[in-house]
Amino acid sequence: MVGRRRAIKKKKDPAKLDAIVKKAHVEISEREKGYREQSLKIHPWVCGRCGKTFSRENLQLLTVHHIDHNHNNNPPDGSNWENLCIYCHDNEHQKMNEYLEFGDINVTKESEAATHNPFADLKSLLNKD
Repeated sequence: MVGRRRAIKKKKDPAKLDAIVKKAHVEISEREKGYREQSLKIHPWVCGRCGKTFSRENLQLLTVHHIDHNHNNNPPDGSNWENLCIYCHDNEHQKMNEYLEFGDINVTKESEAATHNPFADLKSLLNKD
């Protein structure tokens, strides 16, 4: 038949499988030295924003956020890290993106500042007897 290929069965090489397993163990130990594993050892498995608690079953949903947004700043004491769930982590980065694009929305210009003071005459109102 034209166009059909026969499947060629390859013999499994035990040495190759051993090398794959060894490489996996090395990668795991290197990853444990990374900042995520260090943060998970230092900090509780709780989101620093919403307070959700994590267990081994859902730990992959807990991420490490760099407080100063510098991924190269990884002090061994964990002072630049906070554990956040993936939703709060995304929200935190969205806030940073908006700040970079629009500036600080909490700072008002003098012309936009509120001029009404609802408590301006409070003392005289309280002293009426």
